[in-house]
Amino acid sequence: MKVVIFAGPTLSGVDCSRELEALYLPPAAQGDIYRVALERPVAIGLIDGYFERMPSVSHKEILWAMKEGVHVFGAASMGALRAAELAVFGMEGVGEIYESFARGSLEDDDEVAVVHAEAEEGYRPLSEAMVNIRATLQAAERAGVLGEESRSRLERLAKGLFHADRSWPALLTRAQEAGLDAAGREAIRHFVAEHRVDQKQLDARALLRTLRARLEAGLPPKETRYPFAHTDAWEHIRRKVEDALTREAGNR
Repeated sequence: MKVVIFAGPTLSGVDCSRELEALYLPPAAQGDIYRVALERPVAIGLIDGYFERMPSVSHKEILWAMKEGVHVFGAASMGALRAAELAVFGMEGVGEIYESFARGSLEDDDEVAVVHAEAEEGYRPLSEAMVNIRATLQAAERAGVLGEESRSRLERLAKGLFHADRSWPALLTRAQEAGLDAAGREAIRHFVAEHRVDQKQLDARALLRTLRARLEAGLPPKETRYPFAHTDAWEHIRRKVEDALTREAGNR
C-alpha cells in the first residue's frame, strides 16, 4: 500500500487512476486515517470526510500518522479544513480552498459541506458546495456577467441557505424573491450551465497531481518534531479501531 486517497462526492465520476495510482477509499470517518496508517503507506490524501452522519476524522489520528512517518495531504473538503488546522504540525494542504482556510478568508465548515448519494451511485453530490458557488459567481463577475454588488448579494443569499439545501435553482429562487430582475437571473443561469466552476474538484485533482510529482521525486518518511500525547480521547479512537480489526479477523 503506497498511497491511500479518501474521496467521495468531490471526485464522483472522475477516473482518478489517470491522475494517480493509489488505493481509493470512501469518505473518511473517525478512525479511518488511523486504520490505514497502521499499514504504513507512504502517504495519505484526505479529500472527503463525513461531517454529520458519523464522527469526523480526528486531528489526533492525523498527528499519529505523521508521527509514524506517513505524509498526510489535504484538499478540497474535509481535507482542506484539517490541513489548515494542522499545517503547523506538518500536514500539507493543496489548492485554493485550503489556502482560503489557511489565511482565514474562509472559516465555516459549511463552506465545503454537501449531501451526497450512497456508494452505489458513486457518492454523487446532491447539493452544491458554497465554495463552488463563490468561485462561479466570482468567475461571472470577471466575465462581466455580474457586477460586484450583485455578486456579493448572491453570495450572501447562498450563504443563508442551509448547506444541504444549496443548489443553483434554490439560489435563483431566493434571488427572485430578493428582487433580482429576470434578465439578471437568466444571465447567471446561462453562465452556470456553461461555465460553472467546481473548485472542489479542481483542488482534489491538484492534490493527486501534487502527490504524483512528490512520489516521482522521491518521498522519504515524514519527519516531525512534536510530542504525541496519548489522551483519553485518542485511546478511545485507537481501541475502537483495533476492536473492529479484531472482530473482522475473527469473522474470516
